[in-house]
Amino acid sequence: MNLNKSKFGDFVIVVVFILLICICLFPMMNVFARSMSSPHYLIRSEVSLFPRGFNLDAFEVVWSDSKYTWSLAWTAILTLICTILSLTLTVLCAFPFVYKGLLGRKTLNVFMIFTMYFGAGMIPTFLLMRSLGLIDNPLVLILPASLSIFNVILMRSFFYGIPDSIRESSEIDGAGPFKTLILIYLPLSKPVLATISLFYAVGRWNGYADALLFLRTERRWDPIQLLLYRVQQNLTAIDVTQFETSAGNAPTEAIRMATIVIATVPILLVYPFLQKYFVAGVTLGSIKE
Repeated sequence: MNLNKSKFGDFVIVVVFILLICICLFPMMNVFARSMSSPHYLIRSEVSLFPRGFNLDAFEVVWSDSKYTWSLAWTAILTLICTILSLTLTVLCAFPFVYKGLLGRKTLNVFMIFTMYFGAGMIPTFLLMRSLGLIDNPLVLILPASLSIFNVILMRSFFYGIPDSIRESSEIDGAGPFKTLILIYLPLSKPVLATISLFYAVGRWNGYADALLFLRTERRWDPIQLLLYRVQQNLTAIDVTQFETSAGNAPTEAIRMATIVIATVPILLVYPFLQKYFVAGVTLGSIKE
């Protein structure tokens, strides 16, 4: 009887997850289908999950536009820089907490947690960026979001899980704090380093709110997600006249969908291979301090 109930419960769970997968997958399939469909079918709203009148002209228009290709390359460079910088700062902020004799250790912990729940708000942040001369400056996409307290806490929790005896042994052998960090802690922390790197990379690749707020006139520093936003708002500089037909707004619609596909595919290709690190990141906070 219990075995039957268990099988029924597993069946219900499987059905629920299949439904959730379909809910997430269908919109993506629709975007892919619309990006590769003929304007004739788009204008009639006859495209749902599969392309009709297979047509890649929209992708050709997007890739032929230098502003789009530069935005994609700039976002990749920006993601790499931000990930390396953020990971370095996270490690340097988390490591000192392994020393129980650190002056103000508890106070620093309280301050860190406080910043997770309370922020200055949009207007004070904008005024601060303006006073620092970061408006319309590419550094505004790098410096303000270079450190996440949540990730510092994850890293700190992982460091806490490494026995103090290992650190003490290295210190007895004459290793200083930085040598201990580089030779002992970092090699043992590959899972958490991969997890946090992925968090930072995905966050920067998908980020656009900071660029929308702080890049007022300098369009050349627009990351790909902000360009995608401008495409959706019909504010892009893509030359749609190359793709004009008698189908009304269908060319613009196809270009929108093609832009979404090209902006989404890179992270879709990376995510499945690194899914296990996301799972590890969720459980890192449960490590006993």
